Amino acid sequence: MLQRLYQWTMSMADHPRALWVLAVVAFVESSVFPIPPDVLMIPMILARPSRAWVIALVATVSSVLGGMLGYAIGYFFYEALGEPILSALGKADSMAEFNDRFNGVGFWAVLIAGVTPFPYKVITIMSGWTAMPLTTFVVTSVIARALRFFVVAGLLRAFGAPVRAFIEKRLGLMFTLFVVVLLGGFYMVRFL
Repeated sequence: MLQRLYQWTMSMADHPRALWVLAVVAFVESSVFPIPPDVLMIPMILARPSRAWVIALVATVSSVLGGMLGYAIGYFFYEALGEPILSALGKADSMAEFNDRFNGVGFWAVLIAGVTPFPYKVITIMSGWTAMPLTTFVVTSVIARALRFFVVAGLLRAFGAPVRAFIEKRLGLMFTLFVVVLLGGFYMVRFL
């Protein structure tokens, strides 16, 4: 089933309304959909490199709006279901402590999930679940998703089809390594 969904998503890159399809895919991927918008972006940009920045912008805006839906899912379902259950089990204090710890590093969690292969939807829902400040969530999501989608668009615009395999197989790893080096640098500056 996932393979058929992937193939359908790929086939939509040639559709006359591909930009709208990309907006929908980027929106729902941020909260529930398993296929990343890159699957549509790559063939769309290769077909029309002059539209790379528009395609990246549509993916960014739609993804952030979808992330806000994920945030709302976490926020409203936690209050309605999770909190009463945890209170009944005597775990409300443990959850409050977890929320404080998560929100203390929330900027980094959203940034890392937004640019690496880690499922962004998990962090969008967790951000709402822990009641991360909405402004922090939105600003970090804009930075992370723009970085991811505009780097992909820039690479495809500059290098075309030859860079496609690199993006599909190694760009997530490169983003992950970048984040590890960045965090390691901050750690060294702070503690050494």
